Formats: sequence, structure tokens, C-alpha cells
Amino acid sequence: MPRTRNPKIRQMVQLSILTALILVLAFTPIGYLRLGPFSITFMPVPVVIGAILLGPGGGAFLGLVFGLTSFAQCFGIDPMGTTLMTINIFFTFVMTVVTRTLMGYLVGLVFRGMQALLAKLPKSDKTKPVAYAIASAAGPLFNTILFMSAMYLFFGKEQVVLDAFALTGAVPFFVFVFGLVFANALVELLVTLLIGTAVCVALDHAKVLHK
Repeated sequence: MPRTRNPKIRQMVQLSILTALILVLAFTPIGYLRLGPFSITFMPVPVVIGAILLGPGGGAFLGLVFGLTSFAQCFGIDPMGTTLMTINIFFTFVMTVVTRTLMGYLVGLVFRGMQALLAKLPKSDKTKPVAYAIASAAGPLFNTILFMSAMYLFFGKEQVVLDAFALTGAVPFFVFVFGLVFANALVELLVTLLIGTAVCVALDHAKVLHK
């Protein structure tokens, strides 16, 4: 990340770079791993890094950008999103945009909370990677839980959704959803945990992370 003496300019540059990264991930194949009617996304990575760099406000903004790109994919790009859009556009917007904005904000709060907690420990400088790791892990967990909970709440009884997931009456939708939460969260957590922690440790060593 670029360095400058003016904190506001530095933050704007960092926010711009992370926003551009989200857009690249969103509209190229590297941002999503599509598996049938659902997707595993690596988009939380720049959101998590931004929440750690810039706090809850920056995390919320980057989460909003992530959510808007996800909502844009509901216009014929993502099959499941397009299906949900035909059922209820407002609920689809909440599911894709509001949950991701909240995710970014919550990650920023988690990181600040961990910072405050670890600062009370001896040799607090050596515990920074712990805060980075916990915040990085929180991102995909919040993303998957909020998104899939919204899907269940808004669309869990829609037959077109049940058909899309090839479910039968023997498999309740909520069982499938929360099983999917675990599978999605596990993959996304590992990727975001490794990349997010490594990037933040590197930025810390480069004196880019100023708190």
C-alpha cells in the first residue's frame, strides 16, 4: 500500500486500491468458485484487509462495494441470484448488499476489540498477528452466516429455490442451508485467514498500518 504523510490521503489511496481489487475480483473468474447453484467467494479478503486498515467505516464501505457487485451479478450473471431477483428484488438487495455492508463493519469492530484486548497483555506488539488472524477469520464467517441466514429467512419456502438446490421433502431447507454455511465458511475462512493475516503482517512490517 502507498505511504504518504497525510493520513486522509493515505486512507483514500488505500480505499481506492481495495475498491479496485474488489471490482477486479467481482467481474473476473478469480473472485468466485461456482459450484452448481451456489458460489464460494474470495471477495471478503479485500474487505477484511480494509476493515483492519481503515476501521469499521472503511470495512462497511468496502462491504457495500462487495455487496453492490454481488447484486449486479443477479442481473443474468449468477443463476441463483437471477432466480431470487425474479421472486423479490428488495429481499435480494438486502441479502446481497446489506449483509455484506454489515459484515465489513463488524470485522472492523472485531479488530478494534481484539486490539484493545491484546494491548493489555505483555509484549502486545507480538500479539498483533493474533488480532489480524481473528479479524480475518471473522470476515468469511460473518459473510456466510449473514448471507445464508437472509436467504433462508427471505426465500427458504420458495419452491423455485428448493428446485434449484435439487432438494426433496426429505431434506429440509434449513438443514441444507446450515450445512452449506459450514462448507462455504470453511473454504472462505481458510483462504481469507491465510491471505488476510499475511497481508496485514506485511503491511505492519512496512509501517503502513498506523493505529
